[in-house]
Amino acid sequence: QVQLVESGGRLVQAGGSLRLSCAASGRTFRNYAMGWFRQVPGKEREFVAAISWSGGSTYYVDSVKGRFTISRDNAKNTVHLQMNSLKPEDTAVYYCAAARGYSSASYYDRYNEYDYWGQGTQVTVSS
Repeated sequence: QVQLVESGGRLVQAGGSLRLSCAASGRTFRNYAMGWFRQVPGKEREFVAAISWSGGSTYYVDSVKGRFTISRDNAKNTVHLQMNSLKPEDTAVYYCAAARGYSSASYYDRYNEYDYWGQGTQVTVSS
C-alpha cells in the first residue's frame, strides 16, 4: 500500500513558477515509477510527466516539454514537479500517482498503468 499526498498548488500569474511536491508513505517507494496528471472539470485526466523508479528516465506530454521538470528523491520518498513559464491553460487539479514497475518512464503515460493516486492539489494560473 502506498499513500500519496500532494502539496504546493496555489494561484500564480502567467509566466510564473510553482513546485509541486508529492510525499509517499511506505518503504517500497523505489519500486514504483511516479507520474503527474492533471484534470479540469468536464475533461479526462491528462498525463503530464513520469519518472522511472530510479529517476534515470523521464517523459513529458508535448505541451509541457521545456517548461516542466519531474524529479524524485528515493531517500525521502518524494517526487516533485517544477513548473516554469506557466500558462493559463496549465490551470487544473494536479495528481501524483504511483505505478509499480521498472520500465522506462515513457511506458507510464496512461492512466490505467497506475496503482495509487493522491487527492490532488489545485494549480490556478491567472492571465
